[in-house]
Amino acid sequence: MRYVSTRGQAPARDFEGVLLAGLAEDGGLFLPETWPLLSAAEWRALRGLPYAELSARLMTLFAGETIPLETMRQLTGRAYAGFGHAATAPLVQLDPRTFSLELFHGPTLAFKDMAMQLLGQLFDHVLTKRGERVTIVGATSGDTGSAAIEACADRAAIDVVILHPEGRTSEVQRRQMTTVLSPNIHNIAVQGSFDDCQDLVKAMFNDAPFRQEMRLSAVNSINWARIAAQVPYYVYAALALGAPDRPVAVSVPTGNFGNVLAAWVARRMGLPIERLIIGANRNDILARFLAGNDMSMQKVEPSLSPSMDIQVSSNFERLLFELLGRDARATAEIMQRFRAEGRMPVPDAAWRKATETFHGFALSDDGILEEIRRLHRESAYLADPHTAIGTAAARAHAPQDPGIPVIVAATAHPAKFPDAVEQATGFRPPLPARLADLYERRERYSVLSGGLEEIEAAVRAHVRRNVTA
Repeated sequence: MRYVSTRGQAPARDFEGVLLAGLAEDGGLFLPETWPLLSAAEWRALRGLPYAELSARLMTLFAGETIPLETMRQLTGRAYAGFGHAATAPLVQLDPRTFSLELFHGPTLAFKDMAMQLLGQLFDHVLTKRGERVTIVGATSGDTGSAAIEACADRAAIDVVILHPEGRTSEVQRRQMTTVLSPNIHNIAVQGSFDDCQDLVKAMFNDAPFRQEMRLSAVNSINWARIAAQVPYYVYAALALGAPDRPVAVSVPTGNFGNVLAAWVARRMGLPIERLIIGANRNDILARFLAGNDMSMQKVEPSLSPSMDIQVSSNFERLLFELLGRDARATAEIMQRFRAEGRMPVPDAAWRKATETFHGFALSDDGILEEIRRLHRESAYLADPHTAIGTAAARAHAPQDPGIPVIVAATAHPAKFPDAVEQATGFRPPLPARLADLYERRERYSVLSGGLEEIEAAVRAHVRRNVTA
């Protein structure tokens, strides 16, 4: 299995290479050179497997010869051993056709754990084998950072620097990052939006001397391994609901497009996902694109669903590359114009092709509160604001055939957003016992204005201190 960049100017790599590289040198994102395709019989053979075993078998398709199946089994076994539910990613029925796929039973109570716990194992395995050390830099709108920190804390061959937008995460999200005092972890609160944080990470990768000096790697969904590790949970849910002999639909609350892209990858591999529904909040760039080919940046507005307060959906570039028939030159030109002009000129034919599979939906803060309230009233189900967007989107765009079940990605535990849940239902969800003292733990982080030189200096100081310690 080899990987190519969406912009065509970076050398092809194997799985280990794209894991450690993160972003391609030409600014593009890596994708498989060819897609693995499973037959109906091969999908059926995966039914009923424990989650860790299913994940190992699917991840081996992407790892190729770099990581054999038996080794991958060990990595996935360790990755999911500490999850708080025996099913790892259980399905909960909300109504006759809608199912909540709970992805928040990992250590940080968010779906990012599903991939990040495995990424930590993958990094450890590959770096130990190579005798190398990397610096992971990441931007987070709330959940990626804590999941990455939990997965990488105290690992000897990894330094981690996470950027989050100051004051734009929930308190639980912030504290899950800033109360981890391991010496290899450093948190930076950037005075700006998530998009500003994401731009800084990309700028550090595009600064070739700095990238080489720090041996940068990424845990954001710009890293292909993150996407690959998210594919298994859609397969797990679809097989449980009758696939491949029964089609399913999937509804995903998403801002950076990575989570729904993983569902698209499962579809590209032959899983019968008939429809992909994208839920957005007031930062509705993806919904506007699907409604009228309007992929234009607007000011990021804070909302009750802060993990989706994003206007630049990085992973859309991977889908764009596919919609353009894998034309790397056209992809690069469109992405460069988007950054320069703030609007993505997607050709009409490519946009129409996207709308054949994807359907967009946006929900206001008032709508989020009403949906949390409705779910609690009608299904005795407590949903966080992001999951509520997903269930509302599912109702708005469910397939006409009532026999097609809809899987909603439940992306966070309601206790991560207690204020919104309490406002909607009058009930304040408590944190699980293992996090009960979170509000009493000491925090450690820096607040920086967001200039690239200032951020790079902070990263360099963190790494050098650890190397010489």
